[in-house]
Amino acid sequence: LTGAQDGSVRMFEWGHAQQITCFRSGGNSRVTRMRFNYQGNKFGIVDADGYISLYQTNWKCCPLTGTSPKPYLTWQCHSKTANDFVFISSSSLIATAGFSSDNRNICLWDTLVSPTNSLVHAFICHDSGATVLAYAPKHQLLISGGRRGFTCVIDLRLKQQQQLLQSHDSPVKAIAVDPTEEYFVTGSAE
Repeated sequence: LTGAQDGSVRMFEWGHAQQITCFRSGGNSRVTRMRFNYQGNKFGIVDADGYISLYQTNWKCCPLTGTSPKPYLTWQCHSKTANDFVFISSSSLIATAGFSSDNRNICLWDTLVSPTNSLVHAFICHDSGATVLAYAPKHQLLISGGRRGFTCVIDLRLKQQQQLLQSHDSPVKAIAVDPTEEYFVTGSAE
């Protein structure tokens, strides 16, 4: 699966010389992150305009009609930009990281309810925008990085921020959690 600056999203498969599906054509907002759910049957993209779109992975383009797959869900999750997202547990709950004018830069969304009621909880953290997310399922923790180098640890069971750490002097660009969930590592733009 590839996402590009021109907003296009294409799927390739080993053994095929060409793409097997174009999920989104060029001329859209820049793709900022793409992720598969744990089962691999869905994926999502977030873009520079603040939108998230979710797709089924088993959709193949019809060669006769040329119809492109449509996302089964699209909504604007951040007013300025969406930088990252993670699937939580069953994949119907999603956390997003971005930049919103109201500083709700980390949000939890339920994809099984109507879009007007889908915002489960919003966290006001990373005042200049959240850049990256990681999810630690065993401990139900959401770890986010921000533009100013801070890392935030959120307990999803309590829906509370647990810690705010100054990790770097530049934007946090990557977070990895070890398999035992004892440690996490952050990487920055520097």
